[in-house]
Amino acid sequence: SHVSLYRCEERATQFLSLVLLKASPRCAEERTVHYLLPTTESMRISMLVSLIRPTGPIIVGISLGFTLSLLSVTWVDESCDSDWMGPAEEMLIGQPGSSKGARKPSSISSGTTDNGNVEEDFEPRIVPYNKPAQEGPPKKVFRSKYASTELGIRERLFVSVFTSKTTINTLAVAINRTLNHHLDGRLIFFTGTRSRKLPNGMFVVVHGDERPVPNMYQSVRYLLEHRIAEYDWFYLVQDDTYTQPERLKTLVSHLSIDLQLYMGHPGEFIGGETQGRYCHSGPGFLLSRALLLKLQPFLEQCRTDIISVRPDEWLGRCIIDYVGMNCVDEYEGLNYNYFTMENHMDLPRVGNDGFQNALTVHPVTSAELMYRLHKHFTEIELQRTYEEIEKLQSEIKNVSEVAADGNKSALWPIGITPPFEPKSRFEVLRWDYFTEDNLFSCVDGAPKCQLNGADRDDVTDVIRVAVEELNKKYNPFVQLSSPRLVNGYRRLDQTRGMEYTLDLQVQATTESGHQKSIARRVHLVRPLSQVEIIPMPYVTEATRVHVLLPLTSYESQVALHFLDHISFNLFETGENAVLNFLFTYEPAEAQKVSTNDVFSEVKAKITAVERRYPSVKVSWISIKTENPGVLRILDIVSRKHPVETLFLLVTADTVLNSEFLNRCRMNTISGW
Repeated sequence: SHVSLYRCEERATQFLSLVLLKASPRCAEERTVHYLLPTTESMRISMLVSLIRPTGPIIVGISLGFTLSLLSVTWVDESCDSDWMGPAEEMLIGQPGSSKGARKPSSISSGTTDNGNVEEDFEPRIVPYNKPAQEGPPKKVFRSKYASTELGIRERLFVSVFTSKTTINTLAVAINRTLNHHLDGRLIFFTGTRSRKLPNGMFVVVHGDERPVPNMYQSVRYLLEHRIAEYDWFYLVQDDTYTQPERLKTLVSHLSIDLQLYMGHPGEFIGGETQGRYCHSGPGFLLSRALLLKLQPFLEQCRTDIISVRPDEWLGRCIIDYVGMNCVDEYEGLNYNYFTMENHMDLPRVGNDGFQNALTVHPVTSAELMYRLHKHFTEIELQRTYEEIEKLQSEIKNVSEVAADGNKSALWPIGITPPFEPKSRFEVLRWDYFTEDNLFSCVDGAPKCQLNGADRDDVTDVIRVAVEELNKKYNPFVQLSSPRLVNGYRRLDQTRGMEYTLDLQVQATTESGHQKSIARRVHLVRPLSQVEIIPMPYVTEATRVHVLLPLTSYESQVALHFLDHISFNLFETGENAVLNFLFTYEPAEAQKVSTNDVFSEVKAKITAVERRYPSVKVSWISIKTENPGVLRILDIVSRKHPVETLFLLVTADTVLNSEFLNRCRMNTISGW
């Protein structure tokens, strides 16, 4: 058929099966164009071509890629035999079982063995695991209680004191009182024979031999067997020597734990047969853990081979012969300072620098002299501490002046924790008002109470210190005296201590003698001291608690409710506690026990509780007395129990639970 199309165009293109007709580039008039319409088959082909045309380049590219890759594999294909390989390739790949180069993957590994024979394909072989037979039950894994045990962290210093039967109750006790609390219990006393009564609070080891050299041998052996794994340094001293504990700890803290050091007061051997110097036992000496471990294998040989009368010479010869260490009194700028005490020496007048800086003083003839020495050296250390504090405060003050905020950045007092800043009105700390005679914040809630005891001593001490500080500030121009407290305020800040604000009326006297009454407001702080951890024995929560409940006749009804509470809180949970009732009868009530028992309801309730809980046994004791007292009742009950029994005295309106019993166990330590 013919279709007439009236249009002007430069080019018209139809399907491949159509006749392409072109019109003139410019059509000024209508022109007839003749097209040949496609058939049904040609239309299907055209639709297929239209669908393939967008994906044609992709298909051609993929086909071309596969073709080129197959061709390339064919070109580079090579034999797995390594006979043709060069030295470099053989070194890189290596032979099976050889240690040269990197191993070639199993898929391309060489097919020859070291002998040149062709090996077959590798077949894996399963090696069965046979669990070794256990000789006994499996060992329980031990886990240390403290991290320091697992990490191998040891204590720094252990002190051993040589005493005797005659001086253990005098000089040894004095050393224990002046030295033990500074070492947290790391102090032990060695003696030859036991006295009739040993002092309390002292750890004493008795060797059974009063001879000095065997006593020294047994002491060193004891340290190696029981203490060598726990401490790094060992200080050995006689009981007639005073040791300044803080200076000893300072010296040890500057020494490395790996040193082999023998430090003390050096001395020459008598006769000069042995070369070297030993440490006198009088002023004491230090032994390192590393040195003792090196000496341990030869200690028995020293006991049999070395003959000496003096124990310090015997130990010195043993160390020199088998360890090769001489006694020294100085190591890398650290000095072992000692002082020889003379008879009738006046301690306050001793201006010798050697005495003031001494670590040990020897000999001390009496326990009283030991206490006087301790007081003297403690005052020296305290004064040095105050001087260091003042120096640090002045340095902080000077540095704060060049800060961005100037002196505002420095807190008062310098070096003390800043005051607590409340985040809300519920956290505001309360100021308590007081005068010299009365306190206007009482414990019992009363608005006013009299100052007594520690509170009065506290106020008196604060006023005294305030006047002393004011005189330091105004001397020598003005002298203040006769203070009178007008107003006083104090509050306890748990982060820094007790704060005071005082309004004082004082009498001021000038250098010319003029006097005038003036008022001054002062602020003072009693800072909290350094927090110390007090070592205590480990206490478990498995200790049995004996609950004691004394009852009188008018408390019978309350006791019934007490039984209900304790049954639910303790007996239901299986708490390790025993309940004991103490029935207190008056003489008239005791005569009617058989006919009209005032505690009959309580006893019936106890029977019902025991029937309900078969494992629980509630005991009671009947006491006849006119004046029931707690101490008398406890005396009667304690006779029926062992010494280590833990008693908890309660009243009928007490409500007990497991947490409270655990607090009772943890806060009550036998022997402490």
